Order: sequence, then C-alpha cells, then structure tokens
Amino acid sequence: MDLQVHALHDKISERTDCLLCANCCRSLGPRITDKDVERMAKALRTKTADVISRYLRIDEDGDMVFQSMPCPFLGDDNYCAIYENRPKACREYPHTDRKRFYQIYNLSIKNAYTCPIVYEVLETLTKQ
Repeated sequence: MDLQVHALHDKISERTDCLLCANCCRSLGPRITDKDVERMAKALRTKTADVISRYLRIDEDGDMVFQSMPCPFLGDDNYCAIYENRPKACREYPHTDRKRFYQIYNLSIKNAYTCPIVYEVLETLTKQ
C-alpha cells in the first residue's frame, strides 16, 4: 500500500501549489516539540523561553501548540516566515508519504477535510 500511496503523493503534490491553499497553516495546530522550539528560537534570534511565552501554550492533551490559529508565522501571501525552521509536524504534513500509511489512515480521512493533496490521494485510492 505504501508504494501506491507514495506514488500518488508524489504525483499529486507535484501539481499542487500549497501557497494557493495554506489551509493547514490556518486551521491545524501542530504539536510543537522542544527541538522545534529551539529551531524557531534560532530562526527568530531569540530565547526559547520567549518563543514559548509569546507563541505557544499547552493544550488539553499536554502538548505544546500555537496559542492561536492561523499560525503566527503565516504571512498574507501564505509564505511561512520560519519555513526552513518550521516544526517537524509542519515539515511532515500531509503525511501521505509516510511509511506504514495504514497506521494513519483515520488521521488522513480527517486531514482530507483540510488538505487537497490528502483528499485527492484518498479519492484516487478509493477509485482504484
């Protein structure tokens, strides 16, 4: 299944301009790790404590997430101000190129409401 999903991911991602959408940056709050905070602090030339106090909060699951959405680093042009240092969850999204895709199939169904790439991958899988 992974080979099929990855091939679809590559094909669909190649023709999809995420800058025209940015739904993920507008509505999904990624889990932020300590390493993510360090990278963001470096990119912003500030201390990790400043990044945490200014941009992050602890959610109901105990995870660090952005204080509010859309993402505070999303510009009006849909570019990310910290793109090279964005959180791991952002770099890996939409997860349709992940190994053992079957493990995140239910998450992918949820993500299909946000991401046109995921929607089209699942739609094509369903038709095949």
